[in-house]
Amino acid sequence: MKSLKERILELKKEKNAVILAHYYQEADIQDIADYVGDSLGLSQEAMKVDADIILFAGVHFMAETAKILNPTKKVILPDLKAGCSLAESCPPDLFKKFIDEHPGHIVITYVNCSAEVKALTDIVCTSSNAVKIVESIPKETPIIFAPDKNLGKYIIEKTGREMLLWDGSCVVHEAFSLDKLIALYKENPDAKIIAHPESETHILKTAAYIGSTAGMIEFVKTDPSKKFIVATEAGILHKMQQVVPDKILIPAPSNEDNTCACSECGYMKMNTLQKVYDCLLNESPEINVPGDIMKKALIPIERMLELSK
Repeated sequence: MKSLKERILELKKEKNAVILAHYYQEADIQDIADYVGDSLGLSQEAMKVDADIILFAGVHFMAETAKILNPTKKVILPDLKAGCSLAESCPPDLFKKFIDEHPGHIVITYVNCSAEVKALTDIVCTSSNAVKIVESIPKETPIIFAPDKNLGKYIIEKTGREMLLWDGSCVVHEAFSLDKLIALYKENPDAKIIAHPESETHILKTAAYIGSTAGMIEFVKTDPSKKFIVATEAGILHKMQQVVPDKILIPAPSNEDNTCACSECGYMKMNTLQKVYDCLLNESPEINVPGDIMKKALIPIERMLELSK
């Protein structure tokens, strides 16, 4: 009997589908994906897809972005409930009110938000290019940055720009325990701490390197150190270990009482190999974005991609 992976690969060929997966997906899903990447890489890849179907193994806002960039393709998501705590922390109606209360600001939103919020935005960014995008805005222009206040604080520190921050955050990146991290580092003084900028400031202060998921993978590849403590969602360790099989990677400890003592995104882990198979077989759940929202949201995404070249 054929394995689930084999059946997925056959279906993918039969239906002329492509599987895009985020680094935070479970290892089995990453292994069958045509492309595994961070939000910027996935957005760039979504634009290039010439298959009939894009199966997005990630969360809802990522699949929406793929649909906005490739409106003629069928975009499917293994589990419609795979949301994002950060995107949910910024409801479109409240965000519109916030913008209206602060006229004259250019609005930059992190890609981890809904299509409706992107439609209210001047330019989208990812953690890979956020600093570059903020620095591209004239110094005299006031900026609203949403939804991630931790990423916003990091950008303010890096650029010296004042920005008005929306009060949103990612539960995964706020779950790291500083006390446990310090204790872990004492046990592994030869390790370098690397962190995602969605983490809180006190975690970032401990890090030898701060960057996007793709940036973190590149850092462990090129840095001479042999041991790293990794402060982001634990799913990244699968791809990272493939890139540096000879190095020791330790997930940063979480406050949560969970199986791995690391920080895992429950939303990302909603997608399973079985759901990927069912999704391909039935070509659903399908992601659709209203035409007017799609048109408005495309503009700030295209601006980001243009600036990221």
